[in-house]
Amino acid sequence: MPALIRKYSEYLSVTDATPVVTLGEGDTPLLPAPALSRQVGAEVYLKVEGCNPTGSFKDRGMTMAVSKALESGGGAVICASTGNTAASAAAYAARAGQDCLVLLPAGKVAMGKLAQAVLCGAKVVAIKGNFDQALEIVRLLSKQYPVAMVNSLNPYRIEGQTTGAFEIVDQLGASPTYQAMPVGNAGNISAYWAGYQRYHDAGRMKRMPKMLGFQAAGAAPLVLGEPVSDPETIASAIRIGNPAGWRTAIEARDQSGGLIEMVTDEEIVAAYRDLGRQEGVFCEPASAAGVAGMLRLGRQGYFNPGDTIVCILTGHGLKDPETALSVSPEPLALPADSAQVATHFGLER
Repeated sequence: MPALIRKYSEYLSVTDATPVVTLGEGDTPLLPAPALSRQVGAEVYLKVEGCNPTGSFKDRGMTMAVSKALESGGGAVICASTGNTAASAAAYAARAGQDCLVLLPAGKVAMGKLAQAVLCGAKVVAIKGNFDQALEIVRLLSKQYPVAMVNSLNPYRIEGQTTGAFEIVDQLGASPTYQAMPVGNAGNISAYWAGYQRYHDAGRMKRMPKMLGFQAAGAAPLVLGEPVSDPETIASAIRIGNPAGWRTAIEARDQSGGLIEMVTDEEIVAAYRDLGRQEGVFCEPASAAGVAGMLRLGRQGYFNPGDTIVCILTGHGLKDPETALSVSPEPLALPADSAQVATHFGLER
């Protein structure tokens, strides 16, 4: 199978001379979700981006960003991250033989993501501040020194992420009626909308989907209309108070006739559990924000029978095992006795 950016090269800023850095990203499942479909009264699909090589959607953009950095002769990449960008940048930089420099907000990154970054050789600094402050430092350093920033401010990152929209149309055979997704730094909703626009302009689809974005209530600057100085949510991947993609996310919302709303941590956790227990899909908490928002709209009668809704599950649940354990019952300890185990499980002959 060709590398993702070769597969869709006609829609991306690559040439035959671009040194493609790939780990086999893309081609992720578009999974029917029958339980969720019954709840909202429409046809729901899950785009399972946790099946990318480092376990998140970031790989779509990182293959482009690192390939273009290598093409330009850069020897190092740098990023600010709440975790997934760091993990992806470290892996692709390692593949390319580049150094990877990472700034993280101290104490705010799930261990599964940090483990990936350090194992792949990233040079990591935890700053005493939030993601937005880390990103500002990265922006300054990338202007002052010969290092390539691979956050979503890098246009090649966004280009790579447009491929998610291409795949959805290719897999469905048409565009969905709605696309629901979490919104943190707001690059992904912008990327998907750009992808749908490119496919539409190329005649690959007829209708445009409505974009539904959901922020956590404790980190909802796009909903509130102003930056959040101290964002807080259980969904660490979208714990961002001043998104870099603010303007383009609002454009995606308005141009598509969609919406951007906020959901509570309680709604996120409920959707997180439902995905695992009803659909068998283990995603990270932030991924469930889009599903939580969709379920709320479903209860409000927002959708019609015959609508198709694609929920973007941005990252794998193993990115943040601590949260999964914290919101689940602790396993009961029993003696190694079959009769007691059978009684506990309510087994009958």
